[in-house]
Amino acid sequence: MENNSVRDIIKSVDFRFNKALGQNFITDGNLLDAIVADSGICEGDVVVEIGTGAGTLTRAIAKVAKKVYSFEVDSNLRAVLALSLQGVDNAEVIFRDILKMKDDEVREIVQSPFKVVANLPYYITTPLAMRFIESTLDVKSLTIMVQKEVADRFVAKANTADYSAITLAIQMAGDAKITRNVSRNMFFPSPNVDSAVVRIDIDRNKLAGEDFALVHKLVRGAFAMRRKTLANNLSVSLGISKQEATAIIEEAGFAPLVRGEALSLDDYIKLSHVVAKAQIA
Repeated sequence: MENNSVRDIIKSVDFRFNKALGQNFITDGNLLDAIVADSGICEGDVVVEIGTGAGTLTRAIAKVAKKVYSFEVDSNLRAVLALSLQGVDNAEVIFRDILKMKDDEVREIVQSPFKVVANLPYYITTPLAMRFIESTLDVKSLTIMVQKEVADRFVAKANTADYSAITLAIQMAGDAKITRNVSRNMFFPSPNVDSAVVRIDIDRNKLAGEDFALVHKLVRGAFAMRRKTLANNLSVSLGISKQEATAIIEEAGFAPLVRGEALSLDDYIKLSHVVAKAQIA
């Protein structure tokens, strides 16, 4: 199947787009190949794709990967995929919602380490990313197409408007970078926003030797109320007085009125040491 025939296939089977599922399919062959290149997929890799769509990205991945397991929630795409993936023997489409599957259920299907590649519906971008980042699955990396403003949050630096708890959650599990920006005109139908491809390389040992759960708790608490000071937020999340929270912050070497968005991951690790020492959390 040539990528420019996707529209013809969709029309031939009378497929109707489901706006609720945020369906925007990539039709540009150069972009498809670029996403595969960005993901670093090699000949022996197993890939999990989220959102098969019209199968254009699936087909591009399958040219390089050993095996592709593609998860799709819209069973109405069966007729489209029967045509678009015709002759692709190393791709398997699973019509299930991977967000609702347990890790063990995924392992029953994908029985080896894998890389995730996805052109995601924008409404599930963050939960989908966190589903793999916080899972027990052997995920090597995630290469995902997301809304541009979400991509900016994923890779933001401390003390910027885009910096958030999701930024730090990703940093705790790996390293993220934007590999390319993508115009809305590269999709069919065209979305209302521009996109970007983000690659997250997973490192489960990044916080080895640290209290991961405590650092995670401090990060979540620090961003619970963004306009509040870190002391205010920590007093709530840790169940202590504001005075106690301020004392901990100062002992860690930070200003008493500092806000959560001013601290880097290393700063939160330092803060966790002081909290652990005080035997609060």
